[in-house]
Amino acid sequence: MKIGELADRTGVSVRSLRYYEEKGVLAPDRTYSGYRIFADSDIHRVAHIQTLLAAGLGMDLIGEILACLSGESLLLDDCRERLMAERRRITGDIDQLTHTRSLLDELLATTAAPDPSAPEVGGRDRLGGG
Repeated sequence: MKIGELADRTGVSVRSLRYYEEKGVLAPDRTYSGYRIFADSDIHRVAHIQTLLAAGLGMDLIGEILACLSGESLLLDDCRERLMAERRRITGDIDQLTHTRSLLDELLATTAAPDPSAPEVGGRDRLGGG
């Protein structure tokens, strides 16, 4: 399939697909006239790229992970260690976010919610009247 069809089928812009190719995480075949030709498996690859980007991973690491997923890497032990290290980093981020959310919950519990029927400061109510 051509790049426009891959974009339609994945919901990812043509510009992003070209960027993924430039970064080496997508490697389409080329026709004699230079058109990119993508395989059906590239639909899943793009989905993996999107998921990993959403998790905050950089393109270099995404390339390493995709090589591990596809079995392209000859150093599977290195892949496993790299994946475990990234998992530890993400777990740390989640733990920090969970702690921050708990602090916010505590602060919210100690503050009173505003009374929606109370007039605003300055004599104006919430509807803008006076």
